[in-house]
Amino acid sequence: MKFLSAEWRNLVMLNFAVKPSLLEPFVPDGTTLDQWNDVTLVSLVGFLFVNTRLLGIPIPWHRTFEEVNLRFYVRRTLVDEVRRGVTFIRELVPRFAIATTARAIYNEPYRALPMRHRFGAMRPDGVPEHIEYAWRSRGEWTSLSAVTSGTGKTAAPASQEEFITEHYWGYTRQRNGSTIEYKVAHPRWLVWNVETPRVSGDLEAVYGPEFAAALSGAPYSAFMADGSAVTVYAPRRVATL
Repeated sequence: MKFLSAEWRNLVMLNFAVKPSLLEPFVPDGTTLDQWNDVTLVSLVGFLFVNTRLLGIPIPWHRTFEEVNLRFYVRRTLVDEVRRGVTFIRELVPRFAIATTARAIYNEPYRALPMRHRFGAMRPDGVPEHIEYAWRSRGEWTSLSAVTSGTGKTAAPASQEEFITEHYWGYTRQRNGSTIEYKVAHPRWLVWNVETPRVSGDLEAVYGPEFAAALSGAPYSAFMADGSAVTVYAPRRVATL
């Protein structure tokens, strides 16, 4: 069943290499850490939700809003298929109702905070020259930003860009320790290089000291994706041994 439909636009993706031990306590039951070329990555991703509908119904004042999430990558191995997915450490949105709904239905780690975004002038290819997403906690604005560079292209096979963008499942640990799985459908995105990727502000207020330390240095990689229409399907429980 289709639960949510929207467009995800102007995704800034800052990726950081971390030790597997940082993420292992958060790996949902029935999945394992997924790595790119033996590198364990977490991604800080900012983007814009547009034309959001819940069960096909547009919700007034909740159709267009920012999200910033911190996520990492897992896989679930079945008899005839390997499902590559994401698991979230924290998801930030500016609307309390959105955060409450996501926590209630998916047990996703959403938090509602004041947020804003700033886009620079549009380039000839239709993407902003500069993109910034920010949130306010403990009275201070924290942000991630980047300057778009080069030409948009489809992620090359086996590239890091493909690894980051081509995960089509979500996995979430539930309060009783079980795991739910949900499918996310969208076409392949175009990706752009970025210059001067930056995270600044009080990261510890939202992510705690260990993740704040992991995000405080220069990213392992960074890029921007144009995004597309997206469908998120209703969750179902994962059967595990």
